[in-house]
Amino acid sequence: MKIIVDAMGGDNAPLEIVKGALMAAREFQTDIILVGRGEDILRSLQELGESDLPSNVEVANATQVVDMEDDPSTVTKQKADSSMTVGLKLLRDGKADAMVSAGSTGALLSGATLIVKRVRGIRRACLAPMLPTPSNGGTLMVDVGANAECTPEYLLQFAFMGSYFVRSFKNVESPKVGLLNIGVEETKGSTLYKEAHRLLKTTGEEGRINFIGNVEARDVMDGVCDVLVCDGFAGNVFLKSTEGMGIFFMRELKGMFKKGVLSKLAAAILKNDLMALKKRVSSEEVGGTALLGIQKPVIKAHGSSNAYAIRSAVRQAMRAAESGVAEMIAGNIEYMKVVREPEKGAENGDA
Repeated sequence: MKIIVDAMGGDNAPLEIVKGALMAAREFQTDIILVGRGEDILRSLQELGESDLPSNVEVANATQVVDMEDDPSTVTKQKADSSMTVGLKLLRDGKADAMVSAGSTGALLSGATLIVKRVRGIRRACLAPMLPTPSNGGTLMVDVGANAECTPEYLLQFAFMGSYFVRSFKNVESPKVGLLNIGVEETKGSTLYKEAHRLLKTTGEEGRINFIGNVEARDVMDGVCDVLVCDGFAGNVFLKSTEGMGIFFMRELKGMFKKGVLSKLAAAILKNDLMALKKRVSSEEVGGTALLGIQKPVIKAHGSSNAYAIRSAVRQAMRAAESGVAEMIAGNIEYMKVVREPEKGAENGDA
């Protein structure tokens, strides 16, 4: 197994990226290709007290860096020798099994689409993070920002891709698929969501997907579904609101346990449980978000990722490569197509 790591992507590049890649190489015994400015990577190694690269880590030199200000739609051409572009080309050419980058989300999505390419028949790739939930081991959310404007067909394909991902990663034979909406009734939501509900319901009745209907935001964290489908705008707002609320509650709990002697004693008693909860909801433990619909696994790590988060993202990339989810999506394109209702009069030969 060989994983490409964009050494220059993210707020803490290259030091934390290099550190995390080395952690993953040693812990998971996987081969790593660090892509970026060779002199910067070697300088990071020196800062980490590493005299030489481990035998399972190599460097692929790339002289340019993708910045957050760069236009995602043109950056792969304007910066053809950037660490992100070079890494994606290595992945496309079969030099590795998967890629991790903490760089610009838009640039990574655009680059993966243009260079590695979407699975043939997939209309749009999507970002699919796993939300921590208590009852089902996590709910996969698709999409959370890659596609702010969607069609009902996009949402149907997101549902299928999410189902294949959950089947591969969690060994759930028939993942429950829910549609994020403002109410559980079929008539709720915008035109997009009403039509998406109709498509998902029809597909569910045909036995092609396990659709459970609309799901309200307040019920998502209870684990009522394995896959939560939405457009990228609503998904991004939901995800960031959830992250913000989690940070708020952890901060409030920390303050409560510092108020007095009894509170500090309670904190000491609950320390292990609190640490376990923090780890469970930590984005550092998850590592990154999969780009579904791309021909080979690409993992988007958070822009502020530290070394441990990069280590976790490499682990997720390995699992994505091993699961064969991209191949599963490619092999089921015909199964995922929209079944369109005949136009009026067509059954009588009038259309």
